[in-house]
Amino acid sequence: MNTLAPLRAFAARTFLPAAVDLCSLPELEEQFGRLERELRDAGSASALVTWLGHYDEVQAAVDEVRARRYIAMTCQTDDPEREKAYLEILTVVDPWRKARQMEILRAFSQHPCLDSLPESYGVLRRSVEMQVRLFREENIARETEEARLSQQYQKIVGAMTVSFDGKEQTLAQVGRVLEEPDRERRQRAWEQIAERRGQDVETLEELFDRLLVLRSEIATGAGFSDYRGYAFARAERFDYTPADCLEFGRAIEELVVPVCREMDARREKQLGIDRLRPWDLVVDPEGKPPLHPFRTCAELLEKTEKVICSLDQPLGDLFRQLRRSELVDLENRKGKAPGGYQSTLSEARLPFVFMNAVGTHRDLETLLHESGHAFHTLLARTQPLYAYRSAPLEFCEVASMAMELLAAPYLGTFYGEEDARRARRNHLEGILRFLPWMAVVDGFQHWLYTHPGHSRDERAVAWKGLVQRFGGREDWSGYEGVLRSLWHRQLHIFEYPFYYIEYGIAQLGALGLWRRSLTDPAGALDAYRRALALGGSKPLPELFAAAGLPFSFGQDNLQTLVRAVREEIQRLR
Repeated sequence: MNTLAPLRAFAARTFLPAAVDLCSLPELEEQFGRLERELRDAGSASALVTWLGHYDEVQAAVDEVRARRYIAMTCQTDDPEREKAYLEILTVVDPWRKARQMEILRAFSQHPCLDSLPESYGVLRRSVEMQVRLFREENIARETEEARLSQQYQKIVGAMTVSFDGKEQTLAQVGRVLEEPDRERRQRAWEQIAERRGQDVETLEELFDRLLVLRSEIATGAGFSDYRGYAFARAERFDYTPADCLEFGRAIEELVVPVCREMDARREKQLGIDRLRPWDLVVDPEGKPPLHPFRTCAELLEKTEKVICSLDQPLGDLFRQLRRSELVDLENRKGKAPGGYQSTLSEARLPFVFMNAVGTHRDLETLLHESGHAFHTLLARTQPLYAYRSAPLEFCEVASMAMELLAAPYLGTFYGEEDARRARRNHLEGILRFLPWMAVVDGFQHWLYTHPGHSRDERAVAWKGLVQRFGGREDWSGYEGVLRSLWHRQLHIFEYPFYYIEYGIAQLGALGLWRRSLTDPAGALDAYRRALALGGSKPLPELFAAAGLPFSFGQDNLQTLVRAVREEIQRLR
């Protein structure tokens, strides 16, 4: 992956000049000044709608430049030119834009024709009102530093390698060994990964301490007593509260954790060991070799296209568009940022998929997951408002997690019948295991930001307490230090604070669509496409309703879905 090729804009520009330099502050000021004057002169609701189209055009064009530089940087974090280009966005363009854009949004929120806009603009108005309420000019510098520190986390983790099997490998590459039947070899691989991560523990602790201070200052500056309240407001969580999140965690503790510990006991018995250790958690318990769905990323792309076409031809056509446009970077390599994501090129209204494939079944699941995000981008690209071409994260993750589940019956493209059943069973078991982990990560963040001034030892104790509460039967004896800093592996804690409960809420939505697909596959797919096409034009509960789903993460809904998953796991054995 080098740099993205130029892409045609989805719609021709009607406001911005074709050759404008969107990283030049004087040129940006000229365009924002034009927007400001046009807004002031808009004397009717129809004129205000026209102005919004021009405002959206500017936002989309600037955001695409930002996305391109972010993509280039994450594809090779050790390239100083890419880092420099992205840091220019973070430290020069973004701070200027935040202040200038807020002047315009504040004027828009006070415009005399605002109340005359059609009802369909209600979600936009609510969002703008929240942005205006939260904005403080003095927080711009803090947010810039926060973004810079988050980029440093990517750089630190992206540089981690170990020598294994006589060659330098990334941690993701060595992680494949954890699926191998040889227990001593698994332990050796796990210990080397842990040792390498341990070398940066102090660096990452110091980095996080600085992030905590910044986030507290941002929240206080915006008039909040703690960062949690600020984060919920910034994320525009209008439909649930911190108390709801903690109650979701208690429901998981009651309904899911016992099931996971039962699965652990079964795993111990199948492996013939007295106690599970951290390197025993992903190996096949029956001693079968790891699932190897592909050898090359080209093969992964080709076969995934076949899977999606078998599931649904319209979605298959969208995947083909993604593939032919080369809007993917799948291979794992040294210097590449960790994890996977889908980013949107806003002016082209096209998705870009990033991941770190090393040949595992999890890579296949990740590509299906990110493809779901890509489908969301493509299906919502005709929404007229820029703000409506993306959705709340709680529903974005329904798009991705549901795609993993809906595509599962077609994994025969990658496997024989026995391995396909095994892959589907492992996936469902993985969903059950994910929910307690989600509760740990979410609960830890609640603790972090409601206990100001805590020490590193105190947060380590809080972390271990949550792992004990929601974790499985694995024994960490002798590796207590590794457990203490295990949270360092969760990039969301560093980069996207409080972004994790969305995965849990969305997983329930995805399971609801999957459950419907067992008896009504066509209806489930229709609901999936219909809801994704809405983008963010409706409030969150209405997006769930459009997909035929309850917006509920209480005990009753969770219990129904857990029961369905357990029944399907039993059927696949």
